[in-house]
Amino acid sequence: MYKHLLCLGLTLCGLQIAFAQEEPYPSRPVKIIAPQAPGGGVDIVGRIIADQLRIATGQSFLIDNEAGAGGAIAAKMTARAKPDGYTLMIGYVATHGTNPAVKKNIYDPIKDFTAIAMIAGTPNILVVNKNMPVSNLQEFLTYAKANPTKVDYGTSGVGTLNHLLMEQLKYTTGIKSMAVPYRSIGQAFTDSMSGQIQVVFPGLSAAMPHIKSGLFKPMAVTGDKRHAMVPNVPTFKELGFESISSLTWYGLVGPAKLPDAIRNKLNTEINKILASSELKKTFAEQALTAMPMTPQELERYMVDEVNRWSEIARISKVQVD
Repeated sequence: MYKHLLCLGLTLCGLQIAFAQEEPYPSRPVKIIAPQAPGGGVDIVGRIIADQLRIATGQSFLIDNEAGAGGAIAAKMTARAKPDGYTLMIGYVATHGTNPAVKKNIYDPIKDFTAIAMIAGTPNILVVNKNMPVSNLQEFLTYAKANPTKVDYGTSGVGTLNHLLMEQLKYTTGIKSMAVPYRSIGQAFTDSMSGQIQVVFPGLSAAMPHIKSGLFKPMAVTGDKRHAMVPNVPTFKELGFESISSLTWYGLVGPAKLPDAIRNKLNTEINKILASSELKKTFAEQALTAMPMTPQELERYMVDEVNRWSEIARISKVQVD
């Protein structure tokens, strides 16, 4: 009798497990960690995608802002989460590019995560104070070489994208310029307006208000082609600087060992979202361009980003203890 009861118990247990495994995903709210404070680019992209995933799946996708340490705090939280699809993260150029390039042994940006879907990217743009006597990139480079003590640039912190991009430009062109770190790129703009620094290399959306005001002059923009928001500003590529091409990009990642079925479902839904004309219009207002990829393509992209920025950090001798 006990054997029969044991068998019945095991059978019921097996049925419960099978039922749990067949439960459709998502069947409860999903948390998406945003490694940035509310209002930043990561937060904006995360909320747009979360809202669209809610509509697509009928389940809530909730943004959890976990700012700090260049995204390392959020990345570690995500890497330690259960790989069940209910804790995801907006991975971006800092968490899976520049941060691991300059900070050693914080987490493995590839092995500790599952690449799910690329979402969007925005270019960076080199701008100078309106009082600098230059009107294009070549004039800027000539001026910078002739006046190395008059060309300081602001960054949003040591090892950030705008810091490493400028260091890459310095290495590529041979100009001399001192980096001045700030807590935010907004503070860098403030000091540049007063003439304390002369150059900033921010994301396009952050720069647009200052370009429109006439307080800053754009020199060149990253990316493969000119951007619709600044159609008269050439790309670094067309000016002969092929390597100065990086974007501020945003994707969706999860903990390592996320089941393929969940990863593929999220990738399919996000790529459908990115194909919609309404989403493209929303992104365009934020200077964003949709960048649909397969999970495998996103993983290769992240590997390339880590390698790229690690090499630039090595050449530039930029490392954060």
